[in-house]
Amino acid sequence: MEPVSNRAKNQQLNLMTKPRKNESGAPSRPRQGKRHGAPARSQSSVNAQGRESRANKREKPAQAERPGPPKNEPKPPQPASPGAVVTRRAADRLRAGHLWVYASDIEKIAPPSPEETLLPVADNRGILLGTALFSPTSQIALRLVSRDALDQAAFLKLLEARLRAAIARRKPMLDEATDACRLCFSEADELPGLVVDKYGPLVVVQFLAKGLLASGVAETCVSVLRRELKPAAIFERPDPRIRELEGLPTPSTEPLWNADPANPVTSTQFQLNGLAFHFDVNAGQKTGAFLDQRANYAAAQHWARRLGVTTRALDVCCYQGGFALHLAQVCRQVTGIDVSRASLEVAERNLEANRQRDNSKAAWGDVDWIEADAFAILRDWSQAGEAFDTIVLDPPAFAKSKRAVEGALRGYKELNLRALKMLRPGGLLVTCSCSHHVTWAELEAAVASAAADAQRRVRLLERRGAAPDHPVVLNLPETEYLKCLVLEAE
Repeated sequence: MEPVSNRAKNQQLNLMTKPRKNESGAPSRPRQGKRHGAPARSQSSVNAQGRESRANKREKPAQAERPGPPKNEPKPPQPASPGAVVTRRAADRLRAGHLWVYASDIEKIAPPSPEETLLPVADNRGILLGTALFSPTSQIALRLVSRDALDQAAFLKLLEARLRAAIARRKPMLDEATDACRLCFSEADELPGLVVDKYGPLVVVQFLAKGLLASGVAETCVSVLRRELKPAAIFERPDPRIRELEGLPTPSTEPLWNADPANPVTSTQFQLNGLAFHFDVNAGQKTGAFLDQRANYAAAQHWARRLGVTTRALDVCCYQGGFALHLAQVCRQVTGIDVSRASLEVAERNLEANRQRDNSKAAWGDVDWIEADAFAILRDWSQAGEAFDTIVLDPPAFAKSKRAVEGALRGYKELNLRALKMLRPGGLLVTCSCSHHVTWAELEAAVASAAADAQRRVRLLERRGAAPDHPVVLNLPETEYLKCLVLEAE
């Protein structure tokens, strides 16, 4: 037998090493021995730390939902007050490169005064997005002019620099054959609402946003234009539709600047692709002429000559004869149709000016002008069996809004259907749309549907847009509005 003292000692060792069972019968985890030199913790201390640990675990998800800024890093910039706060959707558009904020996307706005039109813009977290021109009555309420905070003095300096840069980009496009172009194309030149066109020695300016009516804007534009171009006169010309949408006042008919006040110049001739066109600052559409089609005028002439379709040509919605005059240099007979008698009178004047300058009518085909509604006359002619080798369709914008797209596509299909029924085999069809809301795919689908109904097979020769002085910015889809399809119909 073991001594009593040895048995007690062994039992004590077994109690220390043998796992104990809890109330369920499962063995309990062995206790960890104390580390050498570690102070013993009381039971109350262990319980308190356990409660604190469980509380921390419950609080962690709330901290993850609203993380604060990292330590030792600057807080995001806050917008100046007052200003505008926009929705997340608008903020994402601005960060993607767009410049517009619609009125429906403004959460808060507080202009410093009723006349103040230059506002800081922030997202709903208070992060500055830039500075914008404010138009209180327009659906396009904000037009971003800078990604930084600007006051009026800084904006005028930016306006001067950007206008000079826009003009510098256009100067290589000007020569003896072409002395007219768009010098500034609004958002495409980072100057929202500002349009500047040059017609020979005259310059026309449009201020299409209320923010551009602020003090110093017109004076800055005139100063830059005088230094860079030395024009005979500078005029402001409104766009009636935009003026109504923006709530703009009617501008003065007096020139912004005139080189010779005693003998003011309000009309002149300008050159496009070597052809002369009459310009009157008080007449015509837009700023006076359609400069955006300049390259397409030359393309229509090129393709008619190349395909040999030069016997009879038709220019539908000819306005002042842009396509018709270019085609008359290579076609034997050209007919121009427009609903405006005033436009046709200018077209005839342009024709005579070019014939007299060439001193020879032999180089020009016969040209006649017809005042008529395009839809009505094309329907009548197509049913009567009229035939042409080349047809140009250049109608006005059918879709001023997205709601009007469906009706516009019906209009485009009808015009192209009638044209294809009159086009001789192998003929040239140049069909255009200046409606931004009508996409390339929609326009091509409308023409394809017309071709199917006319039982014609149509080959695409070119897709064309506006002339280079009307640049397209990929982040701003609104800058790509003019679409031109050059087609051959079998």
